[in-house]
Amino acid sequence: MGIRYTAIVIGVLAGILSGWLCPIPSAGATEVRAPLLQPGKTTLYQRVFSHPGAKLLDGPSASANVTHPLTPFSVLYIYDQKDGFSEVGASSSNAQGWVDSNSLTEWPQALTLRFSDRTGRSPLLFFRDEKVLTELCEADDMLARLQNIYDVMQRKEAGGAMPENFPVLAAEPSDTLGAVARQRFYLIPIKQVENPFDETQFLKVASIDPGTGVPAARRGRSLANPTQVSEAPLQKTAIAFVIDTTISMNPYIQQSLNVIREVFDFIEKENLTDIVDFGIVTFRNSTEARPNIEYRTRIVSDFTSAKNRKNLENSLSQVREATASTHSFNEDSMAGIKEAVDNLSWNAYHSRLLVLITDAGPLPDTDSYLSTKMNPAAMSDHAATRNIWLTALHIRCPTGAKFNDHVYAENAYRGLTRRSDNLEGYIPINAPTPKQGAEEFGRATEVLAEGIARMARATSQGVQLQPPVAIPANNASPEERARYIAEAIGYAMQLDFLGQVRENQAPHVATAWIADMDLTLLAQGRKVPAVDVAVLLNKNQLSDLQRQLQIIIDNAERTRNTDARDFFQSIRDASLQMVRDPSAFSQQPGKNLRELGVLGEFLEGLPYKSAVMLLQEDDWYRKSVGEQTAFINRLRSLIARYEEYDKDRDNWEGFGSPNAGDWVYPVPLAMLP
Repeated sequence: MGIRYTAIVIGVLAGILSGWLCPIPSAGATEVRAPLLQPGKTTLYQRVFSHPGAKLLDGPSASANVTHPLTPFSVLYIYDQKDGFSEVGASSSNAQGWVDSNSLTEWPQALTLRFSDRTGRSPLLFFRDEKVLTELCEADDMLARLQNIYDVMQRKEAGGAMPENFPVLAAEPSDTLGAVARQRFYLIPIKQVENPFDETQFLKVASIDPGTGVPAARRGRSLANPTQVSEAPLQKTAIAFVIDTTISMNPYIQQSLNVIREVFDFIEKENLTDIVDFGIVTFRNSTEARPNIEYRTRIVSDFTSAKNRKNLENSLSQVREATASTHSFNEDSMAGIKEAVDNLSWNAYHSRLLVLITDAGPLPDTDSYLSTKMNPAAMSDHAATRNIWLTALHIRCPTGAKFNDHVYAENAYRGLTRRSDNLEGYIPINAPTPKQGAEEFGRATEVLAEGIARMARATSQGVQLQPPVAIPANNASPEERARYIAEAIGYAMQLDFLGQVRENQAPHVATAWIADMDLTLLAQGRKVPAVDVAVLLNKNQLSDLQRQLQIIIDNAERTRNTDARDFFQSIRDASLQMVRDPSAFSQQPGKNLRELGVLGEFLEGLPYKSAVMLLQEDDWYRKSVGEQTAFINRLRSLIARYEEYDKDRDNWEGFGSPNAGDWVYPVPLAMLP
């Protein structure tokens, strides 16, 4: 039997991730000491993070001399424990001193949680213990009990006292106070995972907020001395239209412009010209493949107020369809979105919406002219890190049906606009004729843009929006879908804005239990995640991960015209140089990654596993050339995303360290191989 493909490919990655968990000591270390292993583990060291106020001592006693204060939330290895004190070090090669163990929190996995967007879910609750959470979920009157809990927590927010032995320690801020702003840095490390119910996990976590909404890496100073950075005017809203201007869009381009004009009229009529601005980007396809299509992407207008109606009309007059055909029916919509995300002036706006208008799917990752190299999922993550909400109006015209493009485009744009299990910003426009399509398209776009504009007005006037109504049925009209999307996005935008203005913090709890699904919706039979999972990777690790993925891709391309096993052998050679125990691959050739124990300990007990973790070598051989290419192209998409992470200075957290190599980035698990 051959070595399983997953073990080989992720074996390369194992060396990188295990390096984060158990870095190999540098050759120049004068005294090499290994940290303590986690109980029952053979490769994972004990790790903790420090609380604010923790001090490094020169001995295991309260009377020992203070060497220096620790930067809050420093990630440390445990070397020894004695009399309530822990010997710690920032690296796995030597200890640096002792810390009061009460100032440390265990962190066995390199995972942290982020609150999911509040598009209608209830605030997350932090329970005292697992037992009370289980009893709540098993209760026949679960909804009534939850309402009682939320009533008590709201009274606490207003300054009331908590009942004695109340089952909940803390909660996210209520809707009236707003959410914890997306830009705010906080840690919710996972300490333990239980699976009491189908597709619902209970997580033992800590939750600590350093007390500032601005990442230390951005400030360049320690979290111990935070300085709030304001980005005025926060109440303003930016709406960017990204429009397909290829030949097939001819019947809808003018309608798109007319819709924008009607939205301008609405903004003027409602006296919102000071708080809602518009930008316009157009896209086509590769000029390398077809030079006479003029451009791939073009910024027609950066964000401009509707008060400058003349300038906006001049910009709109420049928008026209191409005079030549592109090389494929699918167009480079990902390039248009990236142009808007990267190069429009979003910084002056808190609420940010991008509306894609197209009749075709994005270029597939098998197309050699794909410019961004990012697939829709990666592009969605790219926009989300900038707090830009995506919607897609997909005009399902007869030409798309002729090319069998409708299902492909729908799946792509659902993935692109999926912000949570509670919201996909995809709006299909049925267009059996240009006239029918234009009418449906016009109504849906007006409802969407006007709904966001009303959110901006309500927020500027201090009016609390209501949570969105139930998710539309599958047969809902485009107008109904647009109305729900506007309500859900507008509601989430308002809560985020209120949370940033009020500087809402994540709850401070040393130990608590949470459910990973929204409990209110769970009681109603719906499973909507309350948290998203990410792994903190530093710049060096992200660079290594990117480099190793490129090795896999390069070898795949090099061996494309030879026996496929040459590809596996070359990857195996690379993996043998990276993993801590290379003999595991040669001695246990029939084992998968989890069974080898190389990466399994890192993911053991966690419900969030790699989609390729169990892929076997024989499965790879049975894949078609197209399927193998798609697998490799997904890795290429991840590399493109990692390059953007590296450039995204605003979202790196430095923990006060001036060394950029020590800064960490919360990489969603979906963006790991």
